[in-house]
Amino acid sequence: MSTARHGTEFTVRDAVFDFFRQTGLTTLFGNPGSTELRMFQDWPEDFTYVLGLQESVAVAAAAGHSLGTGRASVVSLHSAGGVGHSLGAVFNAYRDRVPLLVIAGQQSRAMLPTRPFLSADEPALFPRPYVKWSRQPERAEDVPAAFAEAYHVAMTPPRGPVFISVPEDDWDRPAHPVEPREVHAGFVGDPRALRELADALNSARNPTIIVGAGVDDDGASPAVIGLAERTGAAVWISPLSSRSGFPEDHRLFRGFLPPVRDQLARALEPYDVIVSIGAPIFTYHVHTEGPYLPEGARLFHLDCDPAQTAWAPVGTSVLTTIRAGVTALLELVDKADRPAPPPRPRLAAPPVTDPIEPALVVETLRGLMPDDAVLVEEVPSHRDVLHDRLPITRPGGFLTTGSGALGWGLPVAVGRALAGTGERVVCVVGDGSSMYSIQALWTAARHGAPVTFIVLNNQAYEAVKALGRRIDIPDVPGTDLHGIDFVSIAAGLGCPGRRVDRAADLAEALSHAFGQDGPFILDVSVAAGTSSAYSSPNDSGTR
Repeated sequence: MSTARHGTEFTVRDAVFDFFRQTGLTTLFGNPGSTELRMFQDWPEDFTYVLGLQESVAVAAAAGHSLGTGRASVVSLHSAGGVGHSLGAVFNAYRDRVPLLVIAGQQSRAMLPTRPFLSADEPALFPRPYVKWSRQPERAEDVPAAFAEAYHVAMTPPRGPVFISVPEDDWDRPAHPVEPREVHAGFVGDPRALRELADALNSARNPTIIVGAGVDDDGASPAVIGLAERTGAAVWISPLSSRSGFPEDHRLFRGFLPPVRDQLARALEPYDVIVSIGAPIFTYHVHTEGPYLPEGARLFHLDCDPAQTAWAPVGTSVLTTIRAGVTALLELVDKADRPAPPPRPRLAAPPVTDPIEPALVVETLRGLMPDDAVLVEEVPSHRDVLHDRLPITRPGGFLTTGSGALGWGLPVAVGRALAGTGERVVCVVGDGSSMYSIQALWTAARHGAPVTFIVLNNQAYEAVKALGRRIDIPDVPGTDLHGIDFVSIAAGLGCPGRRVDRAADLAEALSHAFGQDGPFILDVSVAAGTSSAYSSPNDSGTR
């Protein structure tokens, strides 16, 4: 534990930075303002500050860093306006259960009664309900203890962002140091409930497992693979999952469930026992009528979040952390002798045409992407094509947003690349999505982040157009995006790049991009009107 600096009094700043140091939080992301200046005084040499040129970029980059390191990350924002700018990314972090310590500046306490310029009137309420915990401590000397509590809350399952507002004059006030507390994250569900689930699996005619983001988040993929192989259950990934969690080249893997109620129920018709693991399976994007599940099917839902289990409209919920619960369940389940489902057919090779088909980009990417690469996706128009043609085969190999607020992909990729784990990050992003957070290219360039950005450029918000077509609105205004020069924008932000207009140039361009040490962007012109956004009302329910 540190002592006072140079004989001066131990301050809030000393206590907070000592706490960060002891918990390994020595990389801070942020976008600074006047109400944070006192926090930055005497900036410690062993800390790194990663600047995002907009607040949502800073939050998403911190989230990518957290997803790479497996621990919380810290992000500093500017008072009310900066917090407001960031809230789309805070919403994504909350839905995706990313532990972040979000710090917001605030004007000096003596000024607050006069509602000063840049101040937040009710700072603890501003980011709610999309943080687990929020506070502006009543006294300056309470700030270090608030950080310790916030960290504990952020790291306790279900993990997620927390928020602290700190008046700018608090940082120089005297304070006492705080000790970090261990967060032991595993707990096992009710043994009677797990026994009931095991009995259902042991007697099932045809069971299935639905894997959600919680599996990858808790490092439970090996246990879930073991459960699938022991029971012979077919495995699906939940609708719009932000992670993978099961190897998509496994013989038991069947595909991705759609976020459409009737399609999802149809996809599950063959199964009599359904086990949802770390997955909110009733995540719908468009409304249809019909039952939630096939008639007669039994659903069991394993998750660590009591709120999520409470709003599940049907089924039996078991409150448990995923790895601990599935490991315990494995001891209760009999080895089943069920025939493996037929192998999923490999899709035919896409045509080599100009304009370039998105499927050709994905197939070429599959053949050239480094084996240990981490794929970050934010391409709503072509996510189905990407999943169908580029299987994720290892834990931690896939990241996207499970909540849908755009602007997540680019900065998450940058933060993930800065986590220091050595893999190259490949970010496949739409032209529309990328413009929500294009400033992240500057951060990538400044830090030499090993990211290949691939913009699938159809000059439109094509996913919105496709959903419009689905509900008989063929001409949606405000969905055309002509004339954006991504290579020039990237160059202005310090990131080299290249435009690809011809299919014949695609493989060479990708190889060149993967051969760079730092960031590189490919602006790939793809055919318009090719989105498969949840197909049509008569679709079979798989993608």
